Amino acid sequence: MQKLLLPPTLSWLAAVLLTSSPAYLVAQILPTNTHIKDQASTQMLAVNLSSNNLPDTVAGGRLGLQEAIRLAQQYHPDVAAAKREIAATEASLRQAGLLRNPELVAMMEDARTENRNTTWQLNQAIELGGKRRARLSVAESGLNIAKVEFTIMLNEIRATVTTRFNEVLIAQERQRLALTSLELTQRAYSAAKNQVTVGKVAPLEESKARVAQSSAQLELAKSESELMIARQRLQSVIGNSPHPSTEFVGRFDTLPVVPDSLDVEKQLMQSPQIIKAKIEVEKRVAMADVERSKQIPDITLSLGAKREQLTGRQQPMIGVSIPISLFDRNQGNVQESISRLDKAKDELQSTQIRVRNELMQAQQRLRFAVDEAQLSKADVLPNAQNAFDLALKGFEFGKFGFLDVLDAQRSLLAAKAQYLRSCGDAHLAAADIQRLLNDQAFEFYPATDSF
Repeated sequence: MQKLLLPPTLSWLAAVLLTSSPAYLVAQILPTNTHIKDQASTQMLAVNLSSNNLPDTVAGGRLGLQEAIRLAQQYHPDVAAAKREIAATEASLRQAGLLRNPELVAMMEDARTENRNTTWQLNQAIELGGKRRARLSVAESGLNIAKVEFTIMLNEIRATVTTRFNEVLIAQERQRLALTSLELTQRAYSAAKNQVTVGKVAPLEESKARVAQSSAQLELAKSESELMIARQRLQSVIGNSPHPSTEFVGRFDTLPVVPDSLDVEKQLMQSPQIIKAKIEVEKRVAMADVERSKQIPDITLSLGAKREQLTGRQQPMIGVSIPISLFDRNQGNVQESISRLDKAKDELQSTQIRVRNELMQAQQRLRFAVDEAQLSKADVLPNAQNAFDLALKGFEFGKFGFLDVLDAQRSLLAAKAQYLRSCGDAHLAAADIQRLLNDQAFEFYPATDSF
């Protein structure tokens, strides 16, 4: 069978266009990486990156977003600390409901046995003014605050894992782009060298191509370093997880869905931070009730018997003790509790304003980032790719200089970098919305596109 031979110029151009295709680039990204040596696992990862539906856990130590969130919420050290705080507040609630212990008093008059009088007395303090009920309200509010803080912490972990997970995915994509850039500059250098050899261009063009190749190598080293740092940052959030994760897989280009403003406003009052501020107001109300109840003195009932050794008589004893609130009526503590209650109400209003503003800003950032990413993908990237292809083809035919090729390549890589930044900003804004609201309030990603 006879082979079809192309001219050298067309052969090189066909090779460049072939290696610029997404399938080839994904397949070539990791084999060229010096940090990964297993060729078989590299090919499996390339298939996963090109799939629309990715499971949360993949065989071979790979990790998806939802599984990473679950591991972080399970093994993060702050989770164990928050659970212990809940257990402590439950113990405080149990303690607040206990009754006062009785008091046993024994008194002996005269040291001589024949003249001795012995008295046994049992005292029981009875709380008045709703003190026990007020203490229970304070303890219940403390328990509710601990539970809401636990929810807030889980939301923070979810948002942090989501952000850093997407940072890893985008860092992987930046590494892929750096590899693509290096491949293009290597082929461009070969083309410029051939052009110098045949005398079509000046040797200066070859020097420019060599500089571009060296810059691409430095960019690749930088992208590998950023990928390693992003992986370490994500692993630090996951905590002491027993999961042997070696690769993080997902789709960075699955953009979040922008929630409707009315839906966000409806979910605003369900924000854990606002709920915590409301419970804090309730707790301050209960603490004010505790201080007011202390203005009503408790009474102490006494029941006992007195025995006279000389006559042998036993006399029953019944008594009541009532403190007289003459000077200390707990007025200072009452005033303090009222002032702190007013402060809690002011903080509630401040929290509502702050959360609303942060939500509006996050929603606006999400909308802008999604629009920017969609525009880049639909218009900017195709035009930049087309301009680069035309410049490269024109250089081959001698119509353009190598600087035109470098400018077109620089514009293409800048457009791709901007697209990555837009995707990262979109995921960060969506994570901020989930952090401020209930983590199940909105489904930001389509069900068919899983991380």
